[in-house]
Amino acid sequence: MEVSTTVWSVTIGVTVAVLLFDVLIVGRRPHEPSMKECTVYISIYTTMAVLFGLWMWVGYGGRYAGEFFAGWLTEYSLSVDNLFVFIIIMGALGVPRKYQQEALLVGIILALIFRAIFIGVGAYAINQISWIFYLFGAFLVYTAIQLVRHHNDEDEYEENRAISMIKARVPSTEEWHGLKLFVRENGARVMTPMLIVIVALGSTDILFALDSIPAIYGLTSEPYLVLTANIFALMGLRQLYFLLGGLLDRLIYLSYGLAAILAFIGVKLVLHALHENELSFINGGEHVDIPEIPTSLSLVVIVLALGVTAVASLVAVKRDPSKASQGSGILDTDSDDTPDTGTPDTGTPDSSHPDAEGIDGARPAQDGPQSKGASPAPTRSGEDT
Repeated sequence: MEVSTTVWSVTIGVTVAVLLFDVLIVGRRPHEPSMKECTVYISIYTTMAVLFGLWMWVGYGGRYAGEFFAGWLTEYSLSVDNLFVFIIIMGALGVPRKYQQEALLVGIILALIFRAIFIGVGAYAINQISWIFYLFGAFLVYTAIQLVRHHNDEDEYEENRAISMIKARVPSTEEWHGLKLFVRENGARVMTPMLIVIVALGSTDILFALDSIPAIYGLTSEPYLVLTANIFALMGLRQLYFLLGGLLDRLIYLSYGLAAILAFIGVKLVLHALHENELSFINGGEHVDIPEIPTSLSLVVIVLALGVTAVASLVAVKRDPSKASQGSGILDTDSDDTPDTGTPDTGTPDSSHPDAEGIDGARPAQDGPQSKGASPAPTRSGEDT
């Protein structure tokens, strides 16, 4: 697949423009987006992804279009799983709802940066290390097993080392100051709770990139498709967080669906590695004559896994509502409890209200950090909020 410098430049330029629009226009004021706002932006981003895939079909052929759609759906499903961890982090750190949108935006930008780095590293490794697909495949199968094993584990929250080290060494304040990471109090420079949130989101993004990059390289070896699939998967994730806050609690089998997808891609990578084998202790260093899994079959498996997972989850919760995670939704907190102050209700809680910190103390969704093999979200302590 030959991608010209012009196409690369336009793609990067459009991505930067969308991010700037999100930062300077959409996120110009701290607020909880309305359902209408979320729906509009998610519809726009989804339409852009579909149109991009159709453009790939016309300009580069059905093979690359199929690889893009398979990669986009896989990365999008992994990004939805990422939302569970975001919910846990926001709840554990008691982030006020009016600041959650800003924190999520920073988290998504960090995710783009980290994934771009891992994409470059992955492309270099593929070109330099002939057996890297064996490693990628084994890692994805291992991750799939961990997703199933830890699906029903009790959630325990401990601060990761980075957060503990920062708290121990940097003076802090309990007051929130928007996206400001440091402020001055009584003449001293202190960190705000937002710094802890950013560190928590950033470390989570790194761990998710470790899963997503091998997964996407199992579907396409084209760096351009890997990058664009990740970009479109992250677009609208912030709005999806608020739009589907309650629904996320009901996707109780999501980790099983993701496990099936990752295991399938892992096997696909191992088969590809055997087909291109150069390791002397496997078949004498010769290629193994074994069929590879086509992209069309990969796309079918991914769609079926996600569809069956979603339907089975919703049916199970409808039959037994107690199976859904309780209290981790975003949209069902701080709704009508704000006292009447005589000012218009903007959907943002009064900082003096006892429930102003939204989902603080909420029980997280079942697919928490342990199910991803990630570091657990920090435990709420007296210093956090």
